[in-house]
Amino acid sequence: MEISIYDVKITADCGNILYVGKNMATMGKYCKAYSLKTLRQFDQWAEYSENTRKEKQEVDGKEVEVNRVLTDDDFLYLQENYVVTDGIFKDENIIFDNVTPEWKEFCQKNLGFEIPVYEAVQVQTSESQNKSNF
Repeated sequence: MEISIYDVKITADCGNILYVGKNMATMGKYCKAYSLKTLRQFDQWAEYSENTRKEKQEVDGKEVEVNRVLTDDDFLYLQENYVVTDGIFKDENIIFDNVTPEWKEFCQKNLGFEIPVYEAVQVQTSESQNKSNF
């Protein structure tokens, strides 16, 4: 496996290297799991099966990592940006990324996909808390 300098994140503190490694995956604010059977009902569905998560298997007495094979019973994640992934991270194991108005409509109408809107919570303080203790 080759890693370029652009794939590596180095964090330094006062000249000391704290972490060297591959950039971390990005977790979105919202995703929802759907069965692959349901997602495949979209008439323009096309999946990147080469992007599935790796599984360890024994081949000829050696443990190797291979792409898992997707079945209708598997669950994939519809991300907030309407990309479908084989895992909870929105920038890894991308299975479907043809985000069109038709795809968004399918997700909303057929799947009931809706990104929740979280309103800010305002904390009420009592009159006695506003007075200083001097």
